[in-house]
Amino acid sequence: MAKPSTPTMKLKCATFAAALLSSLCFRLAAAADSNSNNDTITTAQPLRDDGEALTSADGTYAMGFFSPGSSKNRYLGIWYRQIPDMTVVWVANRDKPITQTDAALLQLTGDGILLLLSRINGTTLWSSSSPSSPSSGSSLPVAQLLNTGNLVVKPTPQGGDEFIWQSFDHPTDTFLPEMKLGRNLITGLNRRITSWLSPDDPSTGNFTCGMELGGYPELVETHNSMGETFRTGPWTGQSFSGTPHLNPNPVYTYNFVFTDEETYYIYHLRNNSVLSRMVITPTGAIQRYTWQGSKQGWVVYLTAQNDNCDRYGVCGVYGNCDIESSPSCGCLDGFVPKNQREWDMVDWTSGCVRRTPLNCSGDGFVKHSGIKMPETRNSSWFNATMSLAECREVCIRNCSCTAYANLDLTDGGTGCLIWFTELLDIRVLYANRQDLYIRMAASELDGSGNLKKDVQKSKKAVWIVLACTVSAGVLLVSLGLVVWFKRKKQREQDGTDCPCFVSSSRKKDELELPLFDLATVASATNNFSSENVLGQGGFGLVYKGIMRDGQEVAVKRLSKDSLQGAEEFKNEATNIAKLQHRNLVRLLGCCIQRDERMLVYEFMPNGSLDFLIFDTTRSQVLDWPTRYNIIKGIARGLVYLHQDSRLRIIHRDLKASNILLDYEMNPKISDFGLARTFAGNDSQGNTRNVVGTYGYMSPEYTIDGVYSIKSDVFSFGVMVLEIVSGERNRGFRRRDHELNLLGHAWSLQKEGRAAELVDATLRGSCDQIQVLRLVHIGLLCVQKRPDDRPSMAAVVVMVGGDGDLPEPTEPGFFVARDVVYESTSSSSSGNRGPSSHASMSTTLVLPR
Repeated sequence: MAKPSTPTMKLKCATFAAALLSSLCFRLAAAADSNSNNDTITTAQPLRDDGEALTSADGTYAMGFFSPGSSKNRYLGIWYRQIPDMTVVWVANRDKPITQTDAALLQLTGDGILLLLSRINGTTLWSSSSPSSPSSGSSLPVAQLLNTGNLVVKPTPQGGDEFIWQSFDHPTDTFLPEMKLGRNLITGLNRRITSWLSPDDPSTGNFTCGMELGGYPELVETHNSMGETFRTGPWTGQSFSGTPHLNPNPVYTYNFVFTDEETYYIYHLRNNSVLSRMVITPTGAIQRYTWQGSKQGWVVYLTAQNDNCDRYGVCGVYGNCDIESSPSCGCLDGFVPKNQREWDMVDWTSGCVRRTPLNCSGDGFVKHSGIKMPETRNSSWFNATMSLAECREVCIRNCSCTAYANLDLTDGGTGCLIWFTELLDIRVLYANRQDLYIRMAASELDGSGNLKKDVQKSKKAVWIVLACTVSAGVLLVSLGLVVWFKRKKQREQDGTDCPCFVSSSRKKDELELPLFDLATVASATNNFSSENVLGQGGFGLVYKGIMRDGQEVAVKRLSKDSLQGAEEFKNEATNIAKLQHRNLVRLLGCCIQRDERMLVYEFMPNGSLDFLIFDTTRSQVLDWPTRYNIIKGIARGLVYLHQDSRLRIIHRDLKASNILLDYEMNPKISDFGLARTFAGNDSQGNTRNVVGTYGYMSPEYTIDGVYSIKSDVFSFGVMVLEIVSGERNRGFRRRDHELNLLGHAWSLQKEGRAAELVDATLRGSCDQIQVLRLVHIGLLCVQKRPDDRPSMAAVVVMVGGDGDLPEPTEPGFFVARDVVYESTSSSSSGNRGPSSHASMSTTLVLPR
């Protein structure tokens, strides 16, 4: 029988239950307190690399240890917690990675310093800067991850907005809302963003964007070896003059703060539920992203650098870049190119000079509207209280003053901004409402202070004179046709029928290049010695020569049994004599004597691209930066042919053997024997005689005989993939498929394995971002339909930019196939002439 309970036993049970309940409540409270403080590190509670992570109170951000991309290195960083693909916004130890998992911890000292310590040997891998003020009282400091993504150290848990240290003062590549981008003029703190080296490597990259204070402040991006690459222009009170597209928008507001204590740029989100960030990418693009949900991911909201005119100083001093013009660079009114020959070759770096020098006394000003203000660093002076009239008076009294403008556009325009040196980095921006007044000599101005009408309309006058000249020329040519036909046979016999030679009796508006006599060319080539042969193409042999003045040349000698006859000879001489561009081979003259037909070119010491790129040993001299620059150079040369030269030119035989390399490995397009020219807006033709090189010809040209500028784009895309891979498109084979190089690249791209296409000699040393981007661009260029392919002007922007690219469709001719063809040239090696064919040019025999 159970014993009856006693009062003493009941008391003991009640006491035990109360103790148990009290212990349980304490544990629940402790757990709740722990959960409420998972955004905090204390001196007694470090953060370890064992899966732990801090989370901001609203759950937006997390901080812990991570490995970027395919890297095995470990870093301490902050990222968006709610986004599936890790998006890191800050890295502590970016230049000193942790090499072993679970080998580090983040410790907060009693002095308020964060230390990233190795758990193996206790060494310090990273530490926060020395605290601005020591912790006070007996309370210990805490580190907290705020809802803004800012990691702060407070002197006490209740420190409020008093921070000993904060990560916002030391950004990496990301500019977050509420962060200041600029300088503290009291402490000297410089907050700027610096790109990652690559998507897998957060170490300090090549590009930095920050506030420059010399003269009037503006944001400037620099490359660690090339210097300035982009600038925003000075602040107008509403936006930066070079980025008017940053004007009020539905995503964020922004402001520029310029006081005696601080100068910085800051932005605020209109809706805190929106995720938006600004990033400087490894390739130097400054882009703003917004999160559009898991389906679309991060979307580029805007890019600071919109086009080629945003490149720093692209048109030189007193140059003005207009992306809608062709060519895009021109001189400001009243200025002329400093070096006309360089400008004719699309090299604008020398800039422009005044047509009439200033003399200080009597100078006036010409108003320019809708442009980006010139660079203000180290060359400007400003006053926030002056009127525009007072600003003009200050400028006119100082002979060193070159231009002036209102400082602030708010309230109708206030303040004064003055320049004292040559004006640099100007471009057309119609959205910018800030006017610039440029100093001009009195003789350039009319009585109203404007450029004289004959000066303003000089371009129009040039076109009128040109039109009259052309009309007169057409009349003269018509009258001379009869005489020309009668004398044609005689000219062919005596060797004066040379398309690049002008005798004293012929019209001076014809092509005018030197005519070399046969004895001079024979002497230069050691009487056409076999030891001087550089290569052989469809045109004939190519010889190296040394002229009497020591100049090295390459001589193309038309073979008597060549299938390329006098017509191709004239075509090449006529086309290339009109072309002047750094990425096109230069024709020095021609020789026609007896039955000889020869073209004399500048000598290219590094030969043709195919001689290097397809040889496993020689290709090692072509590192990735060299290959990247070769691709860019070819693209620039094609833009000149397609849109910037006087006539629109379609090359029709672009291939690796027709790309020659100078002493500095700069590419030059050669062999214009098959080129076709178009006037006006024409850009397409057709032929029944399809000639070119199989593997580079586009489908519409190969099958239907239709050629256009998009045919050259297709050939360029093939070369891009060949340069990246070191493999020929034609003859490419793999055991596991029947695809050619285009098909292989297309297959890898669809599977997300495009990096595998890169030449084995480059793996581990190339810029993977550039490689993947160029493979993507190459596939866009070789799409089956011509309309789907980008223009070469668009390609240049793609290659040099970092914006999103459209997805390519299926390439043309992506399966290896055997085609019956008739060879028009034999293979060669070691070519250094302008028309040496290392791969066969073919006339295809296809059903019609």
